[in-house]
Amino acid sequence: MLSAKSLFQEIVDNDESFRLFCSIAASGETQGGWENARIAALVPQSERALAPKITRHGADEDKHGRIFNALMKKRGLRPVEVPPETDYTMLLERRGIGLAHEKLKADQALTLRDIIVYLSHSRVTEQRAADQMVMLRKHFADHPEIGKAVRMISDDEDNHLAYTHEELLRYAAAGHGRLIQRTLRECALAEITVYRDVSLAVMDHMGRVLGWPKAKAVVLAAGIHAMYAYERVVGWRRMVTLRMPERRDALGGPATAAPEFA
Repeated sequence: MLSAKSLFQEIVDNDESFRLFCSIAASGETQGGWENARIAALVPQSERALAPKITRHGADEDKHGRIFNALMKKRGLRPVEVPPETDYTMLLERRGIGLAHEKLKADQALTLRDIIVYLSHSRVTEQRAADQMVMLRKHFADHPEIGKAVRMISDDEDNHLAYTHEELLRYAAAGHGRLIQRTLRECALAEITVYRDVSLAVMDHMGRVLGWPKAKAVVLAAGIHAMYAYERVVGWRRMVTLRMPERRDALGGPATAAPEFA
């Protein structure tokens, strides 16, 4: 029977597929850490109070990258080059979602609109990350090898999602609601397409590493397309709604350390 648990267990049990999974995850998290660090450095003067939270966000992402690299190191594995078709963050940027790297590499201060775009992009992508970690936590929270990492990253992703909700609601109350909703919708519709494409690419690579029969690959691809169809019609709405979170000021303190993984 094909299930998320059985598929991920198969990936974890094989060194080559585990190495590819961790390499893809580490690359994306490290990229997110760099992006948040640059945004924090370029926050406009009027929004400087937000900078420490953006810095904390970036520090968490960097930590996650170190965790995935440490999981590989524990098995004596080295990271592999990430196939470009599986690079979620790069593909989102190519679609114009979020803040362009050219802008982040410059030394010019961002605008208030840039900050709202950043938060909207984060709200969408953190929803995806939080949902994935909920699934992994459900099945692997007690796994002897990856359980601690899953729990730690899941907690962080919940904090990131709460932070984006709270900050966007604050900006909406200040009169930016229309821009926020328009940007959230654009980000969500682009993200579900990129997520579909990346999912298909990752499953293709995993299938070749693990020697999946064609029938299994076809069924998995059909499931990914079905999920995309659902998200295209109605599922994207969960990524654009805003609710005041139970976790208030979720990124208000320093980043939590992960010395056992560093």
